[in-house]
Amino acid sequence: MLKIWYYGGTEYMNDAPSYFDNVYEDEWIEDEFVKEMIQDVDHSRVVSAHIIESPVLGAITPRELSGGVKVLILMLKDDSFIYNLSNCGNNCAKWVLKIADMKDLTVYLQHMIRFAGEFEIQIMNTGRIVHNPTEYVDGLLEAEAMQDEG
Repeated sequence: MLKIWYYGGTEYMNDAPSYFDNVYEDEWIEDEFVKEMIQDVDHSRVVSAHIIESPVLGAITPRELSGGVKVLILMLKDDSFIYNLSNCGNNCAKWVLKIADMKDLTVYLQHMIRFAGEFEIQIMNTGRIVHNPTEYVDGLLEAEAMQDEG
């Protein structure tokens, strides 16, 4: 299940993309699931653990991947921290849900990400479990109101 802290309530990794640059392992990049995420989010193809073919940048290393993909990989591979999902755009949403289907995943968020379809997300600030986009938005607004009240 995906658990989201919205605008507070927990400590989180502040600069996950830089952290990724210093801790990622070759095996992470060679994982088929990670290759799919990189292809879908960054439109780039993993050639090897050290070379990724980007249609915009040409041959890059994992250090030049987008911040969103780096955070997704960390959420999948490194349970050391709660990661700031605010580094991710809407193109990462389906991957966050897929990772949360594979393991219990708690994240921090400072903006609304567009999750589609049916899902199960717990808004940790309130304890509320939401199942669709409408409930999700209502849940985040409720959590935000709580933060505004102090």
